[in-house]
Amino acid sequence: MRHQATDALETGATGEQLRHTCRQGFLRDRSACTATATDTQCGGETDTAERPPVSARRVRWRDLPNKDQLFILALCRFSEPLSNVCLLPYIFYLVRSTLPTDNDETPDATAARVSEYSGLLVAAFPLAQFAVSLPWGRLSDARGRRLSILIGLLASTVANVGFGLSRSFGALLFWRIVAGLANGNVGIMRTVTAEIVRERKYQTKAFLLLPLVFNSGMVASLALGGFLAEPATNLPWLFGPSGVFNTNKHSDGVEWTLTYPYALPAFMNAMFLTVALVAAFFGLRETLPGKEGYSDYGLRIGRMIGRFLGGTSPYRAEEDYTIVDGSEERLLPDGAQTIVRLSHGEKGSMKPEPSLGDILDRKVISAMLSFGLLPLHNSTFMHIFPVYLSSPPSDNSEATLFAFSGGLGLRSATIGIWLSVFGVCGIFLQLFIYPRMQARWGTLGVFRIALVLFPITYAAAPYLSLVAGDHDARWIFLGLVVCAQIMARTMAIPSTVILLTESAPQKTCLGTIHGAGNMLASLARAVGPALGGWVFAMGVHEGVVGMVWWFYLVTTALVALAWSFLMDVDGFTK
Repeated sequence: MRHQATDALETGATGEQLRHTCRQGFLRDRSACTATATDTQCGGETDTAERPPVSARRVRWRDLPNKDQLFILALCRFSEPLSNVCLLPYIFYLVRSTLPTDNDETPDATAARVSEYSGLLVAAFPLAQFAVSLPWGRLSDARGRRLSILIGLLASTVANVGFGLSRSFGALLFWRIVAGLANGNVGIMRTVTAEIVRERKYQTKAFLLLPLVFNSGMVASLALGGFLAEPATNLPWLFGPSGVFNTNKHSDGVEWTLTYPYALPAFMNAMFLTVALVAAFFGLRETLPGKEGYSDYGLRIGRMIGRFLGGTSPYRAEEDYTIVDGSEERLLPDGAQTIVRLSHGEKGSMKPEPSLGDILDRKVISAMLSFGLLPLHNSTFMHIFPVYLSSPPSDNSEATLFAFSGGLGLRSATIGIWLSVFGVCGIFLQLFIYPRMQARWGTLGVFRIALVLFPITYAAAPYLSLVAGDHDARWIFLGLVVCAQIMARTMAIPSTVILLTESAPQKTCLGTIHGAGNMLASLARAVGPALGGWVFAMGVHEGVVGMVWWFYLVTTALVALAWSFLMDVDGFTK
């Protein structure tokens, strides 16, 4: 079938003739093939290229092409969660340690002040991303994806080391900005996913990979951040007065952990990012259309290492594939995409690079708005919730339905455990439940289900203040809130990525579209925590700790839900 389609292209067949050729070849191949669990024989000879399309059966993770490239890309994707969310379990205590103390200040006033400053610290990272996301995307479209990813990883590693050694709020803010600038290339990684896995039948699984890695990175970084912060207290058997690494048994702990109590999580991040940088330098291939055969010293050394270790290089250059125009592709039977195989050195003709105005059409802007509304409330929750859980509890004996205050007074290690444990549940949901839901209700349908969960969760969360105390009701209620929010974002994040990718007018502008989308999302992630921290502080001062939940988070989540229904007018009907 593929050869017939290629012949039809070479003879100048029209779109209707091409569709007819592919449809007939597809039906003939299916009628002539007998599938088994391990092999398919067509026309009396075994040929894996003539198997029934993978979409005829359920696509599995092992069916994905270019697994080695996806694995390296997954390692690179850890950069953002490690650099961005690792500090959340201990951010209350980190910021409080850098601010001047006031002995006359009440616990609620301290919590309000910490909330305002921590909001600025959290907002600095995405604000820097916002400033450079679109230039990163344009640079990757012009110079290549590989270079952009390598530079970002290197800068992110340095920023984590600097952050760990910072002891003032100004220094913390500076290194957060550097880390944000380094991670402005997240949209490029989404683009590389689309270019590595070009056949639509694999893309649902492939686009789940980066959100899955992001969730995994969040789980790991939240757990590590909670436990490794203040190691002399949280890990006394290693760094405490009698710890394994304490050479001075008369001190309160290992000296450098007392001087830099929040350095260990950042150092662990830097070590992991170094591993990702090395893997990308030696193995991540260029995917920019027209530059697929690009090679440099890193890739050459990587191929040499691969041949030395395994006899053949795992990073060998593969034949390039170009999918025929997307409008034709949608009219073919499922799994019968027409693919033209190009020999090495023989590239397809490149269309002129479209202008930014041509790229950002109505459908793209519609998807981008939805892409930006999600982090406007989700990132605010990720900042406010740990601060709220760390805030000291208050006496709510005279509380009313809406007027009460105080948090839960939890330590950073406890917060890290709770957020990471339920994050693991989100990973299983993403692996096993989301694909089935997406196949049944479509991407937009699953997205709307998630958007319904958000306002319900936000409205209920502040009532944890009324069950403060060490008893079962508090832990059950806390588990329900965390589980619902993680479930909602697990379904929403990959849905927005898929919707944004499908809105692209052509494949060659994916870098720009994802860069612009990441730019908008970064602005939302900056505005959300900064504004949310200010509203949270105001609510604490007024004795209404639920103010930020009810008047900001619920409202924003409802706007996002309403917009998802307005998206139908722009062609998002599935």
